[in-house]
Amino acid sequence: MTKTNTSNFNLTFSCYTSNMVAATENLFSHILFLFQQIQIIEIIIASIVFIIIHALHSKKHHGLTNWPILGMLPSLMIGLKTNMYEGITETLKHQNGTFRFKGPWFTSFNCIITSEPQNLEHLLKTKFNIFPKGNFFKDTVSDLLGDGIFAVDNETWQKQRKTASIEFHSTKFRKLTTDSLFELVNNRLIPVLDSSLKKSVSIDLQDILLRLTFDNVCMIAFDVDPSCLQLHLPEIPFARAFEDATEATLLRFVAPVCVWKAMRFLNLGMERKLKESIQKVDEFAENVIRARKKELSLEHDMEDDKRKSDLLTVFMKLKDENGKAYSDKFLRDICVSFILAGRDTSSVALSWFFWLLNQNHEVEEKILEEICRVVSQREDININKEVFNDSLRFKPEEIKKMGYLHAALSETLRLYPSVPMDHKEVVEDDTFPDGTKLKKGTKIIYAIYSMGRMESIWGKDCLEFKPERWLTKDGHFIGESAYKFTAFNGGPRLCLGKDFAYYQMKYVAASIIFRYHVKVVENHLIVPKLSLTLYMKHGLKVNLHRRCDEEIHKYLKIS
Repeated sequence: MTKTNTSNFNLTFSCYTSNMVAATENLFSHILFLFQQIQIIEIIIASIVFIIIHALHSKKHHGLTNWPILGMLPSLMIGLKTNMYEGITETLKHQNGTFRFKGPWFTSFNCIITSEPQNLEHLLKTKFNIFPKGNFFKDTVSDLLGDGIFAVDNETWQKQRKTASIEFHSTKFRKLTTDSLFELVNNRLIPVLDSSLKKSVSIDLQDILLRLTFDNVCMIAFDVDPSCLQLHLPEIPFARAFEDATEATLLRFVAPVCVWKAMRFLNLGMERKLKESIQKVDEFAENVIRARKKELSLEHDMEDDKRKSDLLTVFMKLKDENGKAYSDKFLRDICVSFILAGRDTSSVALSWFFWLLNQNHEVEEKILEEICRVVSQREDININKEVFNDSLRFKPEEIKKMGYLHAALSETLRLYPSVPMDHKEVVEDDTFPDGTKLKKGTKIIYAIYSMGRMESIWGKDCLEFKPERWLTKDGHFIGESAYKFTAFNGGPRLCLGKDFAYYQMKYVAASIIFRYHVKVVENHLIVPKLSLTLYMKHGLKVNLHRRCDEEIHKYLKIS
């Protein structure tokens, strides 16, 4: 081989070797990159598996999935689309009545949720002073409720409650409540129901009951008649705005504070809807206050017994700590608070009551029998000559005698409390009777909806609609502890309007049951709405059927 050929061979071999080395390095580089990718995928898979195992483990022990970083918030948001109250109930059952809700790591959305009666007595009564509504609650509801009685603590709350309590227990006020309800039921509600029956059309009973209670609370609290309950069922912008406002306000409790405050600042989403709704609520309240002030100026020279008596007028006459009349803003907050208390609670409870009766006909029959038994004791009526279920008007003393109806309504509120959850805050370190440690600043949610579904509280038949659990062996109604049955709250904040609410519900229920069979429209979906009060999300669509005289006479024992 010549020198030139040898040189060429060496050069070719060298290039080949270099290419082989480069190819090998490139191959190893690709293999290494592939292994790195596989490792990353494995890490991702392992992380996902860890999250799933952690979540399932949390679900097993808590009943509400606790996700890494995000806490229990995703589970709660899923509940917004289904039934959040049932999800919380299941968790409480797993945790013996109390558990810690863990929010996302980057928020302060952590709280204690309890349904234990001993804990409720502790926070609502025994240690009342260290469990106020708190700044978090007030800040969250302030746009809607302002400085109204449901949002404030201490002296502001005490003064409002004392004023309202005196008025609620006055003879003049009690007469006003019975007279206004008599008028509304007999001259408005019954004609509206009769009209739907004659036309053979279904109605949304929840909507009609909300109209009735709205008119009623405005009459007795503000001496104003908005006339929502009319034959043509007029459109009431305030009513829709009020419901939207309560719903949007509750959503603030399940959203991180920084999120809803940013949305409020930018006027986006639910916060924009809340702002628009509150504007309509404010407009209504301002009109009421303006009209009442005008009437007060005309009553100046009237004798005391001829002057009108209502809650708004009482608060208008009061002075603040500086000796000045309360501002229109404060009076507006009073109006909104009492509308929330008087409109939503009774009507929502009655809606659930009629839905439960639709599934428990034997209870309906017992109520009808009781009504007839009470009425048959009248001495001033010729039963044989009256078309009873058309002309009957109940008397206040007759309503008070209806113990079984009282029990059925209490049983409804046990299962479907008008206010399903309430809130407190801890202002100093404490411990619940069940041993739960409470640090200063901890938020407390007491789950009233869940309490009615606890076997530990109500027994194995807790899910049954059973009015008899409220009656003695001889049929007399017997109440339960406010810390076991918390539909009307308890302790110093026990609902001032409890007696009126029962009277209102009993009067309305008896007047309807005596005249009609209420049948829920087949396949109508019944689910609770996420709101401050337990509305039926899709209303209560029903058809009415008139009771025949023979059915009434059977219970009156008329031949």
